[in-house]
Amino acid sequence: MAFPPGKKVIFEHEGVFIHSSTEELDDQDSLISGFLRIVDKVLINNVVVEYKPLEDTVDPSNMLCACKDSSSVVEWTQRPHRSVDQQLSYETEWDMVNAVSFKRKAHTNGGSNHLHERNKRSFSFNVADLRSVTVKCEGWSYLIFCLRDDTTLPAIHFHQGGSQAFLDSLRKSVQLSESPDDENLLLVGTYSKAFSQSFENLLDDTNYGLVQKFKKDPYTTTFGGFSKVTNYFFDAFRPSESECQQRPAEEMADILGELIPGLEINQQEEPGFEVITRIDLGTRPEVQRREPVLLENWAKHQDSEGRLSNVPHLKHLIFKGGLCHAVRKEAWKFLLGYYPWDSTHEDRKTLQKRKTDEYFRMKLQWKSVSEEQEKRNSRLRDYKSLIEKDVNRTDRTNKFYEGLDNPGLILLHDILMTYCMYDFDLGYVQGMSDLLSPILYVMENEVDAFWCFVSFMDQMHENFEEQMQGMKTQLIQLSTLLRLLDLAFWNYLEAQDSGYLYFCFRWLLIRFKRELHFQDVLRLWEVMWTGLPCQNFHLLVCCAILDSEKQKIMDRHYGFNEILKHINELSMKLDIEEILIKSEAIYMQIKNCKDLPHSVSEILGLNTVTDSSTLETSEYGVLESPQSSPRPAHRQDQAFSNGHGLLQETSRNRCKVAFIS
Repeated sequence: MAFPPGKKVIFEHEGVFIHSSTEELDDQDSLISGFLRIVDKVLINNVVVEYKPLEDTVDPSNMLCACKDSSSVVEWTQRPHRSVDQQLSYETEWDMVNAVSFKRKAHTNGGSNHLHERNKRSFSFNVADLRSVTVKCEGWSYLIFCLRDDTTLPAIHFHQGGSQAFLDSLRKSVQLSESPDDENLLLVGTYSKAFSQSFENLLDDTNYGLVQKFKKDPYTTTFGGFSKVTNYFFDAFRPSESECQQRPAEEMADILGELIPGLEINQQEEPGFEVITRIDLGTRPEVQRREPVLLENWAKHQDSEGRLSNVPHLKHLIFKGGLCHAVRKEAWKFLLGYYPWDSTHEDRKTLQKRKTDEYFRMKLQWKSVSEEQEKRNSRLRDYKSLIEKDVNRTDRTNKFYEGLDNPGLILLHDILMTYCMYDFDLGYVQGMSDLLSPILYVMENEVDAFWCFVSFMDQMHENFEEQMQGMKTQLIQLSTLLRLLDLAFWNYLEAQDSGYLYFCFRWLLIRFKRELHFQDVLRLWEVMWTGLPCQNFHLLVCCAILDSEKQKIMDRHYGFNEILKHINELSMKLDIEEILIKSEAIYMQIKNCKDLPHSVSEILGLNTVTDSSTLETSEYGVLESPQSSPRPAHRQDQAFSNGHGLLQETSRNRCKVAFIS
């Protein structure tokens, strides 16, 4: 169907039904089939959901599908569900089920009433007016829309599939988050364009407002976007000059919750919340680091066929001392899950050959796109432009990437472009070049670097998704840990409008890549990739840094701006060995606590009940898998891992932790 100028169809699906009589589902007259669309009215900046019945009644039992040649008609048996993108991407001559004909059904004497019923069932609404979507399944999925004026629209039944594609398309215009009280209910929140733009510019260095640039240190020139994000948060609830009193904590929590749905911090006792008094964690134990694992130590853990033995002990050695650089090229492939720990030399040669073929097939996809094709592919153009911009400013002071026409920069560019082919839904987001750069530096090989980067992105994927679920979860978890470790400091931050710890945003987003010297980043990442001593160890690294800075922040009475400036100025001044010592000591202190809150145990993965037949126990007492599993191709079907499930479970049961001094 052609749409007038100024309108853009985001989603369209035919064969969506309304049941006019729930008691007569076997009667085809009770089924009203129609089109469901999401339309962007560009000129007036409105996105509308429309449902319109088909012109003719449809008997699903008489559906036919036709080839390009209309004479080639086959009887309908089962129509496979594909996403909208897939449906539109197939050429007609190859798509046997793309053209669907409907056998007209003669109207009975009650036909006119039926037509009136269909017309009455038409509806449309602005997505800004949508309050919630109920998602249910009874052999097929159906959705119920509830508007903000309490209007409940008729249930829309997806007999032929398509509900997930509709929700995915709807998420481009609004935020959908699971209700705390009903797992079948999705609550709707609208995007803040200002915040979205701030996130896109998080790592952009074109403007810098709050903190001055440091000319001598090129890393600090990247703080502009970070300042924009935090200032955006602060401006949203900053008191006006005429206000002499601070806004109530509950009001500030509500405002920030609107900016980042799901980012909720309990400000008071409420029914159904777990209330925990101040906990004495005891003395923090002394911790010692060890020397890095050398080549001979690594070789001792391999048998004659190349299998690695005593993997838990080897991971412990890496956690305690890291790796010497000569070992990293091989060891990182195991730590990141590219190589299985129990693989032989021959297994790895076969895997590498297969992965090399797969990589260059994907690389050929974007390499073979002509200029004319690129003109008609705006997403690919955008990815390419952003990658070229970021590559030209990534680690240019490192000898591996410095100078003009550097081959390292070409590889960086090509790997990131190929990743867009591997995961086109995510594509490229600013910050991903920071995650690839150290991996390519260590691997010195395009194919190996790509697949190790893929494994790392499996862990970091949620940080870069549009919903930012990973960032929301981590900020909540970090706040919970800090309240346990030092309630007085957390209360001070809260009093300075900093209790949400958004100044740690970039730490979490790219795993301290711009806070540490390059070689220290390599050490920190390989330590974290061991999975020891607990899950979400990087959150304890955050706590260790804040613990070292808390006295200065409190003694000097830093406010919001001063805290942000002070945290930014820590870049390139942190001692990685001291941080790792303190992080491990904090872990030991928490682990030794007898009355540890359940939420904290969940975050760190302590006392997890798991099938012991498939897990090995490390000397830290944490159950760990011998081999990491790759991220499934369809992330929407994947449960949160690495402690991210806490947010879902917490939201569902409305159980948070309130600490009382």
